[in-house]
Amino acid sequence: MQLKPLAKGRYRQRWEQEYPLIERVVLDCITEIKKVEKGAHLLTQGEAVSSLVLVKHGRVSLGHAARNGRSFQLGTMNCDSQLFGEMEFFTGYSCQLDIIANEPLEIALISGDELQYSLAKNPQLALFFASAIAIDYQDTVDIFTRRMLYPINYNVAFDIYHQYLNDLPVDGFTTRYLEAERFSTTDRVYRRAVKSLEELGLIERTKNGIKICNLNALKYFVEEGK
Repeated sequence: MQLKPLAKGRYRQRWEQEYPLIERVVLDCITEIKKVEKGAHLLTQGEAVSSLVLVKHGRVSLGHAARNGRSFQLGTMNCDSQLFGEMEFFTGYSCQLDIIANEPLEIALISGDELQYSLAKNPQLALFFASAIAIDYQDTVDIFTRRMLYPINYNVAFDIYHQYLNDLPVDGFTTRYLEAERFSTTDRVYRRAVKSLEELGLIERTKNGIKICNLNALKYFVEEGK
């Protein structure tokens, strides 16, 4: 979740008014600020979470590895006061995703015990967390259900189109095999999906990445959902 005034949701006007207090209360729970190198795990899948992690600036990736060896990449995120570990803080579950630094970062660790005390003392903070988590939850479920219910060429087209609109909650990767893992598939299947969109005249692969050839046709393909 983002430690920023919520720009959407039922309580967005309230958060704009109360955000200075919310920010101060959360920042008062910081116990350590440290620098981490590229590739470092901010949170690790399967481990208990005792401290939340705040990343004010910098890029991270989010992924999950299954026991059968397959991997799913949720994507990358350019952080703007991003808070990780909030779900595990409330549930007590082990961490579900690997959160990895894509570049050297400065991070802040927020004590779970101190945050629990602050939530009890400042009930509006709990409402802020609930609203932010609900928005992130629905965005994530939207990604998962679309991956499950539509064929891969549709999912790739959807992603390309909404990257153009710049309205996705997470970004992709420049490395092709990681892009394939974002769609829970192999590099070979991902390449075949991209080729099918090329054959429809919607996109073109270039040395600089994927280029949209026919924006209106791509939009129609995505909105038809076929």
